[in-house]
Amino acid sequence: MLAFQAFQHQLAAHLRDPHHTRRPAGVPARRMAVYNELLFNNVCGFLDSCFPVSRQLLGEARWRRLCRTFFRDWPSHTPWFREIPREFVRYLREHAIAQPLPFWLAELAHYEWAELAVDVMDVTPPAHDRQGDLMQARVCLNPARVDVASPWPVHRIGPDWQPRKSAPAAPTFLVVFREAQMNVQFAEINAVTAHVLSLLDRGLTGQQAMAQLATDMAHPDPQVLQGFGQQLLISLREQGVLLGTLL
Repeated sequence: MLAFQAFQHQLAAHLRDPHHTRRPAGVPARRMAVYNELLFNNVCGFLDSCFPVSRQLLGEARWRRLCRTFFRDWPSHTPWFREIPREFVRYLREHAIAQPLPFWLAELAHYEWAELAVDVMDVTPPAHDRQGDLMQARVCLNPARVDVASPWPVHRIGPDWQPRKSAPAAPTFLVVFREAQMNVQFAEINAVTAHVLSLLDRGLTGQQAMAQLATDMAHPDPQVLQGFGQQLLISLREQGVLLGTLL
């Protein structure tokens, strides 16, 4: 058993880094090469499809090198292939990567991942009343949703524009959600709306959320926010970010 476990560890080490780790004794080089290529290309396939803008902006050589170091260095926390892109985002955010990369790459990758994450979310909306009073009852948020907060307009990053370190920050808030027709939508919101959504996530009514917002903002006239909040929640319901009120 110990010998087999040692073989497994050696095989895994070689698969992760075939250029610097010897293959296990007795394994034919040709068969091992086929297996190495198959696994790496499989991982690359998931990354290529999820992060097309990141790949384009890095260029093919740098992108492949980044995919290789991710495959080699990152201890994935899930066995599911569809979770590989999320692990890649964690790698960019948490790992000390030796390869020089654009300072905005992790934010861009998170934004690109959000679309896939929402598209494949296996969630069922709770029982709700589409026409319920959003101010008086607990609000039902769309469970197929990811909120994105970035120091820059991350959704604008592309061949024609990338953030510069010398430029002032431009905090940007986005909601990525799946609407009733199962299409993924993107909505740009402001910091106040993003905070309201975080309050509603706690299970508050619209009225309670607006009261808390007034406290957080030290607003001189909390009642004004109640009227503002009602219109805001109706707009979010029309977009599909909110579904109604919980039953």
